[in-house]
Amino acid sequence: MDHFLYRDGQLWAEDVRIADIAAAVGTPFYVYSSATLLRHYGLFDEALAGLPHSVCFAMKSLSNLAVLKLLGDAGAGMDVVSAGEYLRARAAGVPGERIVFSGVGKTRAEMRVALSGGIRQFNVESEPEMEALSAVAAEMGQVAPITIRVNPDVDARTHAKIATGKSENKFGIPIARAREVYARAAALPGLRVVGIDVHIGSQLTELAPFEAAYTKLAELTALLRADGHRIERLDLGGGLGIPYARSNEAPPLPLEYGDLIRRTVGHLGCEIEIEPGRLISGNAGLMVAQVIYLKSGEGRDFLILDAAMNDLIRPAMYDAHHDIIPVIEPEAGVEQRPYDIVGPVCESGDTFARARAMPPVAAGDLVAFRSAGAYGAVMASEYNSRPLIPEVLVKGDQFAVIRARPTYDEMLARDTVPVWL
Repeated sequence: MDHFLYRDGQLWAEDVRIADIAAAVGTPFYVYSSATLLRHYGLFDEALAGLPHSVCFAMKSLSNLAVLKLLGDAGAGMDVVSAGEYLRARAAGVPGERIVFSGVGKTRAEMRVALSGGIRQFNVESEPEMEALSAVAAEMGQVAPITIRVNPDVDARTHAKIATGKSENKFGIPIARAREVYARAAALPGLRVVGIDVHIGSQLTELAPFEAAYTKLAELTALLRADGHRIERLDLGGGLGIPYARSNEAPPLPLEYGDLIRRTVGHLGCEIEIEPGRLISGNAGLMVAQVIYLKSGEGRDFLILDAAMNDLIRPAMYDAHHDIIPVIEPEAGVEQRPYDIVGPVCESGDTFARARAMPPVAAGDLVAFRSAGAYGAVMASEYNSRPLIPEVLVKGDQFAVIRARPTYDEMLARDTVPVWL
């Protein structure tokens, strides 16, 4: 469920007309619904009710400070994968004890940042990282709390570029070596083992891969406890998917996911940590663009928009589907025509959809990309020297620009020409 609905023939974000935002900030832009973000966070929190738990928002999906503050004020922790994300979370008012630091390539400088500012735990991904973290913590006179990410060799049945739990993926240590690696961690002076971490991929649309991974995790917990380790937390990662096409069968609900967690690891007496990103932010955002031209080609027609692959790269990078709808509600039963929906960037890959059935639209009309809140603005670039597009947050009948579109002068001012040119 989201809060982007047609009313009186127009598309609204909560109680704000999308057309009014477009008139105020120009197109293209991203818009997020506060009510949807909070509802989706609440669904995960409720799904784990009765278990000691922490819901840490995977902020790589959407890292605007206003969104982080909104979720942090509601009680969310944060899952970060860089020093920049860590500092964003802290700037949004999230305390260090609610921040989990994940990622396969943490540098010593990043470790120092997190240890200086406070951290709930590091999810360690390799033995060299473990050695480096121990050394950094010891130098600082601290002991770093860690989980070790194990790779359970489970097929997440998702896109190859976002699968992380197979043996050939770069993430974690093989589960078969977990006891050996945990023994080494326990011997290092700068580390304190607090639990186990697992994450098998993103945009999972069925529960079976989670069940396979968590069952292995429960077995490993028993083995590690028998070896003398205090396993207090189980970080189960994120990855629950969303329906990008309204016609698709809906993925499992957070409540069903919570029931699975209880069934597989709920008996272990551990605090449960989960790191949802996409399911909290994905359907909480739209990208809104304007039609520049309608163009007739050889055997196909094109809708050329003012948004491009640099603004929303998922279709070009993952062949991802986003529902694209007109901001003015089409009449019931109106005839639709197929269009290739494209942007103005000089790349054939700058294509959002091929032969997509659309109701009648004209140059100047507004269209909205649904489910664009996750991995939209955070993956945007200034390719072709196109400015990053604004982000807007709506709450009830209010809206605010939470990241402004840079001017061309501001973009140019970031470059420096050497004195010898």
